[in-house]
Amino acid sequence: MCYLLIGNISALISDECTEPLVDAYLRVYLPDGRRPLGVHPKKNVFSGPGQLTAGQVEAKRDRLLAETRLDERGDFTLTWEQLHLFTEPLELDICLRHMPEQADIRGMESHYHLSTLAPDWKRSGQRYVAAYAYILPAESWSQIRANYGTWVIAGTVRQLHTREGQAALKVEAYNAGNHRLLGRARTDDKGRYQLRFSRKELTSRLMLIGERRQVSGPDIYFKVYRDKQLLWEEEAQVGTMPERKSISSCSMINIFMQARSVKKSSGYVPGWLSNWAVPGRKSSLVSH
Repeated sequence: MCYLLIGNISALISDECTEPLVDAYLRVYLPDGRRPLGVHPKKNVFSGPGQLTAGQVEAKRDRLLAETRLDERGDFTLTWEQLHLFTEPLELDICLRHMPEQADIRGMESHYHLSTLAPDWKRSGQRYVAAYAYILPAESWSQIRANYGTWVIAGTVRQLHTREGQAALKVEAYNAGNHRLLGRARTDDKGRYQLRFSRKELTSRLMLIGERRQVSGPDIYFKVYRDKQLLWEEEAQVGTMPERKSISSCSMINIFMQARSVKKSSGYVPGWLSNWAVPGRKSSLVSH
């Protein structure tokens, strides 16, 4: 009999948006048979993600049932053969090796236990099928990203008066400390964007914490373009505002732009002038 487990693993950036765990590995383990007689593992326990040590990962290696890589949407498909109806709870762990913006970096594996689950198997022809989805809490995901020295900023670009999302625009984030471009992203058809960067885009502000080197979050300001035309920009001093200083690894910042007419005799082309951005509620704060 073939068993098929399908689903998705993603993480909250804030209460308003998520991002998939691209290129992560989902591992499914058989239950630990070393428990005392009469003691059974709890079913459907969702208390994670709990970080696992290298020793804990090695200790359960012999119980590994199946493993698969998540795609660009965080989706996965897992199959295995079993001779009898499978009713045992399964342990589901995730293995991370890099963040999406660190595809060229290897060697920093981290492992997290997600849940203990007894799937609700449904017979479909010659196989049993079940589904599983997990969303990492924003606080946990922010800390994980901080460990990898990466940041994600999400939000929506809107027209101030109509509150309409502005599609097909380019959003750029800059480090107020040295005016260096940190990252850029395109808005979708509803004006939403997600912008990512890593510690390699920063050139200073390294701090020594214990035996680990961590990078303090940058102070940021934004520019918005339509193709190559600059529509809107902030003064670099905006980066000194409390909500823009040392931004957390998961941040939510919404941008509101106002169009102003300019007399043709002035010699300036009418368009979007320097306006303002409204920071949304950050998903979590990370100590630096």
